[in-house]
Amino acid sequence: MPGELTAREGQVNICRFFLVILALVVASGCATTPRFRVGVDSISSDAAPRKKTYVLLPSNKDTSAEDLQFKEFAAYVHRALGSQGFTVAPSIEQADITIFLAYGIGDPQRHQYTYAVPLWGQTGVSSSTTYGTLSTYRGFGTYSGTTTYTPTYAITGYSMGAGEYTTYFRFLLLDAYDLETFKKENKLVQVWKTVVTSTGSSGDLRRVVPALVAASSQYLGKNTGHKMEVVIEEGSPAVAEIKGEGAGSAKPLK
Repeated sequence: MPGELTAREGQVNICRFFLVILALVVASGCATTPRFRVGVDSISSDAAPRKKTYVLLPSNKDTSAEDLQFKEFAAYVHRALGSQGFTVAPSIEQADITIFLAYGIGDPQRHQYTYAVPLWGQTGVSSSTTYGTLSTYRGFGTYSGTTTYTPTYAITGYSMGAGEYTTYFRFLLLDAYDLETFKKENKLVQVWKTVVTSTGSSGDLRRVVPALVAASSQYLGKNTGHKMEVVIEEGSPAVAEIKGEGAGSAKPLK
């Protein structure tokens, strides 16, 4: 029937509409550059501005200065420190401070969630239009007509769905100690400390650390007064600079 045909056409159009929306969402997601939300908490003593020559050592357990992963991450830290006026000392005897570098990633944390999916369907008829033909012959008339109905659509209910995602806690710690005091008094006096943290979907520490270093670069050796929040894109100039591929700077999230 014509009315049924119109209803089917309406359903097809609605399906096409949602398919277009879905395609746009998928395309948008694919084009988005991964972003990291990073927390940076840095604190320093009054002596920090005068202590600019350093040696960098690992503080992770059972990690040596020749460890390949440490050397990779240390290269990022060296670039960040250099951008803030720090200089690598030729030897530990010529350094003002020793900076210990620690890094790591937590166990995967699984999160579950539920959501409602709207069900779309025909709820009635908004209008109808009738077209017909009247034929007459010798005083008699016949009528032939067709009625077309315009259906209405709306949300008719909801279907519940469930999903799951995994996050990882990632961290970087830079801890600076006064070497002059250590040489004279054989005790460790902290000059400054920067703690960098982030939680996200990537469990690849080699992928995340350049972003952590880039996000914290401008705060190294300084006192932030509170934990800063920085959002930085994986493909940003700031990350490229830390990786030795370009120049840029991370911006704090306001």
